Amino acid sequence: MTKSTRAISSTLLAWYDRKRRSLPWRAEAGQSPDPYHVWLSEIMLQQTTVATVKAYFIKFLSLWPTVGALAAAPQEQVLKEWAGLGYYARARNLHKCAGIVVREHGGHFPQTEQALRALPGIGDYTAAAIAAIAYGVPAVVVDSNVERVVSRLFRISDMLPVAKKPIKAATATITPTKRAGDFAQAMMDLGANVCTPRAPKCTACPIAPNCAATKAGDMETYPVKQPKKLRPTRRAISFWLIHDNHILLERRADKGLLGGMPGLFSTPWIERTDFPAATEWNAAAPTHTVWAMANGTAKHTFTHFHLETRLVIGEAPMRLNVENGFWAPLQNIAEIGLPTAFTKIARLAE
Repeated sequence: MTKSTRAISSTLLAWYDRKRRSLPWRAEAGQSPDPYHVWLSEIMLQQTTVATVKAYFIKFLSLWPTVGALAAAPQEQVLKEWAGLGYYARARNLHKCAGIVVREHGGHFPQTEQALRALPGIGDYTAAAIAAIAYGVPAVVVDSNVERVVSRLFRISDMLPVAKKPIKAATATITPTKRAGDFAQAMMDLGANVCTPRAPKCTACPIAPNCAATKAGDMETYPVKQPKKLRPTRRAISFWLIHDNHILLERRADKGLLGGMPGLFSTPWIERTDFPAATEWNAAAPTHTVWAMANGTAKHTFTHFHLETRLVIGEAPMRLNVENGFWAPLQNIAEIGLPTAFTKIARLAE
């Protein structure tokens, strides 16, 4: 590190000691971080806000206080408690990873980035974050907050995703060998609270005197992003089939979108200009009965598409056996762990 880069890291660490966020998974000053807490929070925080994750993290710890307890839990229960957090492959990998840590690593998370990357659900960023925060390894940690801070600090003009490589290289030049975990968290806090996407608070930034974008006055230009692609809209019909105060639900296949989660039987989610016609959705229904269309349309946005769904309601003469289907008491539907998309659809039945 040069004198100027040492100054950046030392100034930021001093700021962090005064301004650090209090988060449920973050060790108090002077305490050793719990690798299980670090790993669990980092998986939950992938593409999800801190505000959303807090309650889920606390709930998971109350249910499964150790990685061994999480590994011993049924996957179905883990998925149920994950409901609403989204990106459900994370939950499946979380459970799988916990099992591997218990079986192959004696219940202890590996301490190197390479060994961490070999675990399910852990990529380059998450491996670096766990190594740095949990074990103090001087790993280069770059999340979206750090990406924004560093691209402005060094005024990196390459467009994402090409900019990721020079941003990581620049981050490496200011990452200290000591207190690497604190430095990574300081960068995250700075990006979350000061170096924000819009209207950054440069007058409150401890490293503003070192920031090339601040000097040029074009902070919001960075990081340079590609124009957003328009999300297509997919449309479908879902089926609300009841019998004796029970609702027929589908257990979705483990792989794919919402894998392993409970949901309503539906027509395929495909891009189309209008909803399936009655002849089409009747052919896809889990059984033949008299169906009535509910009022309204449920709308939900996934990463790559919008989903619009209408609901048809019918009554079954008996509790039918349907492949991948199970019957749940209507009064307990809120406890089933439906993903948000299906929760919105279910509201149409009201």
